[in-house]
Amino acid sequence: MDDVVRTLADLALAPFVPRSPWWGGDLQTVRNYLLPYRLPGDHVHERLVLPLSDGSGDQLTAAMSLPPRPLARAPLVILIHGLTGDEISIYMLRSAASLVRAGYPVLRLNLRGAGPSRPLSRLQYHAGRTADFEMALAALPPDLLAHGVAAVGYSLGGNMLLKFLGERGRAQPLRAAVSISAPIDLDATSRRMQRARNYGYQAYLMRQMRAEALAPKSELTERERDIVLAARSIPEFDHRFTAPRNGFSGADDYYERNGAQKFLGEIRVPTLVIHACNDPWVPAEPYLAYDWKRNPALIPMLCEGGGHVGFHGTDRSTSWHDLTIVRFLAAVFSLT
Repeated sequence: MDDVVRTLADLALAPFVPRSPWWGGDLQTVRNYLLPYRLPGDHVHERLVLPLSDGSGDQLTAAMSLPPRPLARAPLVILIHGLTGDEISIYMLRSAASLVRAGYPVLRLNLRGAGPSRPLSRLQYHAGRTADFEMALAALPPDLLAHGVAAVGYSLGGNMLLKFLGERGRAQPLRAAVSISAPIDLDATSRRMQRARNYGYQAYLMRQMRAEALAPKSELTERERDIVLAARSIPEFDHRFTAPRNGFSGADDYYERNGAQKFLGEIRVPTLVIHACNDPWVPAEPYLAYDWKRNPALIPMLCEGGGHVGFHGTDRSTSWHDLTIVRFLAAVFSLT
């Protein structure tokens, strides 16, 4: 962990320290589901509808928040939710509030078939559907991109973002990125979720995944509908539904081709990679095994604690990863 500490020191970023009573990875994780959160009332909101240019007729939606006191030359920051999330996921709202308070315009993107995008989509997002993100970027009004654009991806959205960055290298508009608790090894994460200790987590996710897949707008065959209803685990769901529906031969093929781990070496923009070693969903081993020195564009922040998209630290006003995102963007965009 010494290299990580040196990286933190270089950016003057404080290490994560959990606060009472949120001790351990599980409590850090479930806090997002236990305590409600709303955006402050002084945000200026706008609803964007972004057509996808793939001939499907599907559209993505996004919620825009503008800061009451804009920071000069601040880039647009796009937030990308995780599995079964959307624009009102607690972590999305808390990050948006932190960034808006710091003076950044923020766009909370709903992926294909998620949240408010659900009634406008026949198909659904998956861990590696990077073309959707590229089309969404192309559909944004040019004035929003005047000072550049950065992106933050959470969990599955973080995996998709890292894969996008690796696939495109420098040939994309992002100038900075952050991933938080991304399952960069999808197979390892799938196996982790099968542990008996994670039964409750998997059952919760399965309920949400079925609801997304069975949304009225979705074009499912009767066989696909039966598969969705019968699936009892995430690997089974991915093997019998997600993979064949998206052109993969099965779960192994889907996981192998879409895990971000093998794309990290090709990322060419400053990218902060945040992960907790006590994350109950996403194993730390792929992060610890990766040689981060191979790519100077990557800044790893591997913390002992924090859970899955938790990082509830000593500052009670916002999550530690949100404070870190603000500090990182200020350094990358020279806004300090």
